Amino acid sequence: MPPLGVTLLYGLLGLVSVGSAVGLLVSRSAIYSALFLVLNFLTVALLYLLLGAPFIALAQITVYAGAIMVLFLFVIMMLGAEKLTPTSLNIRSLRGLTVVLGVVLAAEIGLFLVARGGVAAIPAEPALTFGDPRAVGLMLFQQYALPFEVTSVILLAAMVGAIVLTRGDLKDRQARRVQPLPKKD
Repeated sequence: MPPLGVTLLYGLLGLVSVGSAVGLLVSRSAIYSALFLVLNFLTVALLYLLLGAPFIALAQITVYAGAIMVLFLFVIMMLGAEKLTPTSLNIRSLRGLTVVLGVVLAAEIGLFLVARGGVAAIPAEPALTFGDPRAVGLMLFQQYALPFEVTSVILLAAMVGAIVLTRGDLKDRQARRVQPLPKKD
C-alpha cells in the first residue's frame, strides 16, 4: 500500500485534472479553454512522473503542453476566435440526458464492484521498460513502423495543404489591394 502522502497527491492531481477538463468545457473564452487544457496536460505529466515514467512525462510536457498548445493558440489568435459564439444547440436541454448517463455510469460501477465481491484486483507487476526511451524507440520504429510512417505522410500532407491555402489567401489579398492612382503631370 502506498504511503498516505502519495495517495493524497494522486487524488489532488486527479481532482485538478478533472477540474481543468471541466473548465476547458465550460469556458466561453477559447484562450481560457486552451489554458485549462495546458493545465490538464501538466497534471497528466505529473501523474506519469509519479508512476515512474519521467521520459513519458517530459514528452507529454514538450509535445502537448508545448508544441500543440502553441499551435492551438496561434490558430485561435489568427482566426480571431477568442470568444466563442453561442450555438443553436441549447445545452440546458441536455441536463436530463447527462443525469441519466451519470446514473447509468454509477450503476455500472456499482455492478462491477458487486460482481468482484469486494475483492481487490491483484496489482500487476510494473513493466521494467515502461517509459524507457530505448523501449519506446524500439517499439516505435520496429513494431509500429508502418503506422509511424503513415502518420508522418499525413502530417506532411497537412503542412502542404496549409501552405497552399495560405498562398491562395495571400494572392487574393494582393489582388484586392487598392492600387494607388498614377500621378498626373
